[in-house]
Amino acid sequence: MTDPDVGRLRDAIAGFTVDAVYGVLGEAAWRALARNETTPGLRATTDGSALSTLIRLFQLQAVVPRTHAEAAFGAAWESARSLGLVEVDGDDARALLDLRPYGDEEHDWWVVCDLTPGLDGRENPRDPSYVLGISEASSSLAQLTVRPDVGRALDLGTGCGVQALHLATHAREVVATDVNARAVRLARLTAALNGIDVDVRDGSLFDPVEGERFDLISTNPPFVVSPPEGDRLVYRETGFPGDEVVRRIVTQADAHLNDGGWCQVLAAWIHEDGVPWQERLGAWIEPTGLDAWVVQRERVDLPEYAEMWLADAGLRHGAGHRERYDRWLTWFAEQRIEAMGFGWITLRRAGRAVPQVRIEEYTGPVAQPVGPEFAAWAERADALDAGDVLDRRWRVGADVVQETAGPVGAPDPAVIRAVRMSGLRTSRQLDTIEAGLLSASDGDLTAGQILDAISQLLDQDAAQVRSTYAPIVTDLVADGFLTA
Repeated sequence: MTDPDVGRLRDAIAGFTVDAVYGVLGEAAWRALARNETTPGLRATTDGSALSTLIRLFQLQAVVPRTHAEAAFGAAWESARSLGLVEVDGDDARALLDLRPYGDEEHDWWVVCDLTPGLDGRENPRDPSYVLGISEASSSLAQLTVRPDVGRALDLGTGCGVQALHLATHAREVVATDVNARAVRLARLTAALNGIDVDVRDGSLFDPVEGERFDLISTNPPFVVSPPEGDRLVYRETGFPGDEVVRRIVTQADAHLNDGGWCQVLAAWIHEDGVPWQERLGAWIEPTGLDAWVVQRERVDLPEYAEMWLADAGLRHGAGHRERYDRWLTWFAEQRIEAMGFGWITLRRAGRAVPQVRIEEYTGPVAQPVGPEFAAWAERADALDAGDVLDRRWRVGADVVQETAGPVGAPDPAVIRAVRMSGLRTSRQLDTIEAGLLSASDGDLTAGQILDAISQLLDQDAAQVRSTYAPIVTDLVADGFLTA
């Protein structure tokens, strides 16, 4: 890889953006491509333009006339070939790698990864060193990650380098690691193509950064739990047993975090027969001394889990599918695995004598991105450490709305519920005192003063109300219904 080659390529594809591709394909073809169907896209890209040619080469993985490819790349044609993006076969050209536009509201990037397998239903088992591109998992991690301005950030298991692009927008220094040498090469190309300085290193887990600390670690590790057989796909599986790769990241994170630093993991974990999953993950977290918020987003039964990952590898309906499927289920039974959990693990080095740890399941809809919710969780945890909750002046959260329900014509609602409209969209049913507390929390009076006033209105013992509702105020703060 040479700087002139990368520079020429960057200039040549400047107009190859997400919005531009969508504009050519249109909604129907765009959605079809998300289902791995290329026919609508091919019908939309017949004009021979540079943009249509790039879409055909990379998104649609079609063979194009060499003359069209040369015209699309212009002065960067030989650079595209030398960088390994395309190859020529007589009068035809085809892509060897996927050059994929990617971005958000503020950025237009490109990601270099391996070609998408399985387009148009073609059977295409993946090479063990396959480098995955933009996936649902990578998008989920990008939305989960907190975005404070930081000094050093680590993209652990970078793959094609997606998270490093995001981290570079708010970190002065970004380090990215991967055990797959092919991923390291493509991540370096991704960073160079976007003009971003990323220190990409080869190695497993924290080995490449031994003795180093970071303000933010973001990782989507290869967390697939599968029988130890055949060629493993490096992007999703390791040689570690079970969910050991996730346990190692959780238990070793503290040694690589600066004070106040974050580690956020998109992960999966085993539900072991007879062992509550919350206890199992709690046993990983408790010795670290870190604040932790674990959210299980999905519990997957084992047949569905096996089907999903056999399909991901392009093996679901190939030769020997039934035998392979049966081996997966037999192995799960031998390991006493009853289900698999998917979710988010957020760790923070807060330095508390008593860490704030919550481990819960939430499978409902969320308001993306959820990263700001985890940043706010840390602020709420700090606020709860600042003194007696009843002596603090709280405000009802800006995103909190109240819902009521009851029989038609009834003078009072039978149910009062507070709902947060951002983050996890948490809801909570309120009693009369809780509803009164929230409605009066405008930063003027302390929570204790409000409870005293409600006690007087309801003719209840103020001391008893304070004693009963102090832990409830703590919960309301912890869940974001009340803020400092």
